[in-house]
Amino acid sequence: MSLPPSPAVPGAASLTFVCLHYWAGSGREWQAVAAFLAPDYAVLAPDLGGFGEAPAPVGGYSVEAYADQVAALIAAQQLQQYVLVGHSMGGKIALALAARQPVGLVGVALLSPSPPTPEPMTEDERHDSLRAFGEQAAAEKTMRTITARPLPDLLQQQIIHDNLRSTKPAWDAWLLHGSRENIAAQLCQVQVPCTVLAGDQDAIMSPSVHGLETLPLLPVGTPLEIVGGAGHLLPYEAPEEVAALLRTFAQQLARAEN
Repeated sequence: MSLPPSPAVPGAASLTFVCLHYWAGSGREWQAVAAFLAPDYAVLAPDLGGFGEAPAPVGGYSVEAYADQVAALIAAQQLQQYVLVGHSMGGKIALALAARQPVGLVGVALLSPSPPTPEPMTEDERHDSLRAFGEQAAAEKTMRTITARPLPDLLQQQIIHDNLRSTKPAWDAWLLHGSRENIAAQLCQVQVPCTVLAGDQDAIMSPSVHGLETLPLLPVGTPLEIVGGAGHLLPYEAPEEVAALLRTFAQQLARAEN
């Protein structure tokens, strides 16, 4: 667990953002977003099994197994009301969990999500990614490819470090299996409000992918918000915009409840 729930002001303490990170990342990608949301909203940002500091997941590396891990964390934290926030790989996991209609879930926010259908990745790209495991130069190249806005050196090194400390079973499992899973048939069970955010300079998951593969499977009226000049790593590149979106989303949910 890289970020414990942050303290929240009275009246907002009942709502927690449960933030799920991207493939080859960790929960600490949400640090700046959490800072912008504090003290009004709590943030829980776990490392998913095999990434960051998390051990191998007991149930395996499938999308449903990761959803089980997140559900167990939510139960352990005794969260009464929460929003699932999924980034890239974390987006697919968030949708799989939301389709179970868990008690306490009030909304889903997706940031450059991996689509419910198989990711648009060629076999050459998959092979290259498999071969890149543990390679410093490859990690640096990936960081440059998936970001568009300039980042401080410290954050660049954090992104690279998270890439390199990923475990090989988790790395391979997503490329060979998780990214290929098709959970589209389950999404008719997602009954809570959703929102999608994407960077217009995302080199690996363009906004058109979300429009074609994800939005048609979400509740009618789900918006797609675009962040100008940003790439794939929105929590790093645009933390203030992400926090503003989540804050607005939470306020909309509260108004709808009342």
